[in-house]
Amino acid sequence: MDKPTATLLPMLVTASVFIPASAVRAAIQLNAEFGPASTANPTAWAAMGSLIIVAAIFGLAGYVYISLALQTIARKTKTQNAWLAWIPLVNVILMLDIAKKPLWWIVLFLLPLVNLVITVVVWMAIAKARQKPEWCGILMLIPLVNLMLPGYLAWAD
Repeated sequence: MDKPTATLLPMLVTASVFIPASAVRAAIQLNAEFGPASTANPTAWAAMGSLIIVAAIFGLAGYVYISLALQTIARKTKTQNAWLAWIPLVNVILMLDIAKKPLWWIVLFLLPLVNLVITVVVWMAIAKARQKPEWCGILMLIPLVNLMLPGYLAWAD
C-alpha cells in the first residue's frame, strides 16, 4: 500500500459507514495526485493568512467604531453605565436601556428573524431618544448604511 493511501485509510474506514465507496476511491486518488493539504502552495497559505489578518483589522476597527458610537449615544442620553458599550453581547443591555425597553428583550435578539424586527424597533427607540427621526431604525437593515447610522446618532447634532 502506498503512503497516501496508508495515511487516509484509518479516516476513510471509520467514515465508510456514511460515505459511499466511490467517494472513498475518489478521495484516495486525489490525495495520491495532489498530496496532503500540508504540502499545498505556500503562496496560497500566505494569501489566506493575509486575508485573515486584514479581516481581523477591519473587524477590530468596526468594533471600536460601534463601541465609541454607542458609548457617545449613552452619554448624550444620560444613560448610566456607558462603559457597557465596550463589552460584546453586554452592550445589548445598554442599547435596551437607552431605548427604554425591558431587559427580557435580550431573549428576542436570540430568535432568528425576530431579531431583525427587534433590532429595528430598538434602533428606532434609540433614534427617538436622540431626537432624530424614528425611521432611521429601519436603515439598520441596509448593509453599509447600518454602519453609518450609529455614528450619525452619536455625533450629529
